[in-house]
Amino acid sequence: MTDLSENFCWYEADQKDDAHRSPVERYRQITAWAGRARGINPTVFDTLITWLQEAGKWNSQELAANKEILMDRIIGRFLRQNHTLRADLTALMPFGVVNESVFDALEHFDQALSGHVDEKIQQESVTRVFQDFSRIQDPDILKYFAGGITGASGTDSIEIFGYVNALETFDASVQWTLFMPEVTQKQQNGFHIRSFEYLMFPALRFIGVEKDFSADPHALQALVHTLDQMADYRCGFDYDMIFLHHHGKGVDAEHCHALWGRFMKAGAPVPEGFTFIDLVPQHEDTPGSPYISQFAFAQFAGDMDSMHRQEGFDCDAMYDVTRNVILGQNVLIPYPDKYWTAEIFLDGFQKNSTAYLFSVEK
Repeated sequence: MTDLSENFCWYEADQKDDAHRSPVERYRQITAWAGRARGINPTVFDTLITWLQEAGKWNSQELAANKEILMDRIIGRFLRQNHTLRADLTALMPFGVVNESVFDALEHFDQALSGHVDEKIQQESVTRVFQDFSRIQDPDILKYFAGGITGASGTDSIEIFGYVNALETFDASVQWTLFMPEVTQKQQNGFHIRSFEYLMFPALRFIGVEKDFSADPHALQALVHTLDQMADYRCGFDYDMIFLHHHGKGVDAEHCHALWGRFMKAGAPVPEGFTFIDLVPQHEDTPGSPYISQFAFAQFAGDMDSMHRQEGFDCDAMYDVTRNVILGQNVLIPYPDKYWTAEIFLDGFQKNSTAYLFSVEK
């Protein structure tokens, strides 16, 4: 029998040394733990899922022992960890060093650990296993309880998003709220965020063309001219942009589609040779379009090369900083099914892009 509980990177208070540390140092110790945990825990959750997928083969003795491992040494310990972490962070609140978004992340994590999740089919499996652990051996219950393996970064595509996948996501959310604010500050080297806000629009229609226009200025000029003729359909967010999406699939399952164009009012006519992508205010069940017309809008200033730098970033500097601010504020990115981003040209395609959009769901 395998006890996976010790493989997780657990937070443990060090009260003995706390008296000799400043509030900043104590908080930095917590954020350093969060960074380590983010590097370790996704792989451990994958191992946990692989272990659970064999539940149908457990004998009665293994079932009893593994219930203790999962329900107390893992789920129970996460609850105890969160209690300790919340207490330590609350004690630091008067000193102004804590990112308060962490408390919301902890609350959502505790709810999931206590057996309360949003997805109905997932909730049915969780309720049955929590009431009678032997039900985990039912294949139809197990697949929605365990879920699938998401890889070292926690983002690989999976067929079924299970309860353990949800726990991994909430665990990550706590860690992101702790270490991401410092990460985003360090990433802004040579440039900075000029403004950052969340916007929600009524239904929109993006109209554009999937083509790289960077080497075809005449075709780009023609595209802009066509869009300019659609003034009656302007939506109020009328910037030139490159809309980026993966048809509601993971980045490992579908390449990125880049369309040059603009947002227009819902139902706007589509010119010949153009394509459209619809967006609506609320999440619909089908992956991909219609996407959600809620997004973070980040505007940047500073050195142009710095804000477009790709080396050392997952995508480029503007993308990474925008995403990391969102993660640090514990705002949901609807990945993969409603995930999209956009590179914004505030002064038109003839100038460099200096803003970014990132899909969110609030």
